[in-house]
Amino acid sequence: MGRRTTRTVNIGDRIIGGGHPILIQSMTNTKTEDIAATVEQIHRLTAAGCEIIRCAVPTMEAAHAFREIKKQITIPLVADIHFDYRLAIAAIENGADKIRINPGNIGSKERLQAVVDAASERNIPIRVGVNSGSLEKELIEKYHGVTAEGIVESALGKAAMIEAMGYDNLVISIKSSDVLMCVKAHEQIAEQTDHPLHVGITESGTIISGNIKSSIGLGLILHQGIGDTIRVSLTGDPLEEIKSAKLILKTLGLRQGGIEVVSCPTCGRTQIDLISLANQVEDMVADIPLDLKVAVMGCVVNGPGEAKEADIGIAGGVHEGLIIKHGEVCRKVLEKDLLSELRKELLHWGE
Repeated sequence: MGRRTTRTVNIGDRIIGGGHPILIQSMTNTKTEDIAATVEQIHRLTAAGCEIIRCAVPTMEAAHAFREIKKQITIPLVADIHFDYRLAIAAIENGADKIRINPGNIGSKERLQAVVDAASERNIPIRVGVNSGSLEKELIEKYHGVTAEGIVESALGKAAMIEAMGYDNLVISIKSSDVLMCVKAHEQIAEQTDHPLHVGITESGTIISGNIKSSIGLGLILHQGIGDTIRVSLTGDPLEEIKSAKLILKTLGLRQGGIEVVSCPTCGRTQIDLISLANQVEDMVADIPLDLKVAVMGCVVNGPGEAKEADIGIAGGVHEGLIIKHGEVCRKVLEKDLLSELRKELLHWGE
């Protein structure tokens, strides 16, 4: 299915919506006030493939830190604001490329208007965020519980509130930890608005459960052409979010490039530490700009045959392994040299 057409929105020097590529977003877990630690984490996330970064702004010191952080990074910087409208205005004044607010907890209409005016003055997009966990009491009563319909009505109502204040440079985000409810809500809202959508499953959990829930939820949503930016929310190192997001987009055919690592399940024939080796290969190829498939096989019985669909592969044996190119054994190397020899092959690919 083709991408749904949404309006274009500029976030710093990036453009989302209007058929532009889906961008990967993450959020720092450092104290934003600690400029050095925050910048260092953003640099690592950028190197891994993060394209938009969000930082929490719980204090005025964090808002002021934005000015210095922004000077030292190369991707758009988004301010995450709750409750205090003054923090939103300060973040905008200190260079935020986008702000994320929930108009429901920002205070009175006058306070929201002050935030909207500050954003409008600099043409900074506002992301209107609604989580199922913070759905208004009246909507819970209206729909007899937390529902997709209630989440959509809440988000569209908040977007309309800002539009009525004379500003429509918006991105909408509706999230729920209930995967199927989240999917249903996105299907409904995509029919009712052309604002770009930031997509994610909130509170999805630890690395394993979070990846599974995010992969299913994002897969079902993105496959319908819905979504302009994504975040895989995981309880762990934000770098894991980037790896997962890239793989989800690649698996759905929404992004090309980068090395894909495939590996066989372990069995009784496996004579090397395949689990560790496959993980090492995945980390090792992350910085190599090739569009290839690399196979990591655990034994020399099926290794060469199973690696045929890959461009290059390695198969382990007793204290040694094979380098395989296009299904043909290329050479035998010591087990301890498998990783370094594979890297050498990739760095000189096509020569």
